[in-house]
Amino acid sequence: MSANSADSARMVDVVLVKGGRTKIRYPAELLQDDGTRVVVRAPFAGGTVRDFGFVRFEPGDVFTEYYWRDRWYAVKELRDPAGALKGWYCDITRPAAVSGAELVVEDLDLDLWRSADGRDVRRLDEDEFEESGLTERDPAAAAAAVAALDLLERLAHEGGFDELLV
Repeated sequence: MSANSADSARMVDVVLVKGGRTKIRYPAELLQDDGTRVVVRAPFAGGTVRDFGFVRFEPGDVFTEYYWRDRWYAVKELRDPAGALKGWYCDITRPAAVSGAELVVEDLDLDLWRSADGRDVRRLDEDEFEESGLTERDPAAAAAAVAALDLLERLAHEGGFDELLV
C-alpha cells in the first residue's frame, strides 16, 4: 500500500491475530498509508452489541483505526452512527505488517480505553496479558507492550491522542 489518491477507494482486510490464530478479519476502507502509519475506516465488525460496561460497541458504529509499522499499538477512534465521538479504544500490538491487501496486527492482550470527554481512562486486560506467558516467552516484546500501554495512558490523561492522529 502506498500513499496516493487511488488509496482513498481501496479496501483492505484488517486481520487481528492472537496466539498465532486469526481472531477477527474484516474489510476496511484504506484512508491513508504514508509508509509508516496506515489509517483505515470500518463499521463495527462484531455484528451484535458488545457492552463493556463503560462503552457499548453497536451495529452502525464506525471505527477510524490508526496502525503503525514502527509502534507497538493501534488507536481506534469510535463514533456512533450519527458521528458523535464515543472515545478511543487502543490495542497494544506488535507493529503492523502490510501484505498485499491485508493489514495484519498481532494483539498482545493489553488495551486502553479513553472516553470522548477524557474523564474515563482505563487499562484493560492486564490479567490476560499476564496469563499469556509473553513475559517468559519474549521478554523484549512484553517490555515493549507495557511501555506502549504506559505511553498511551499518559497521553490519554494529558489530553488525548491528537498528536498521534494528525
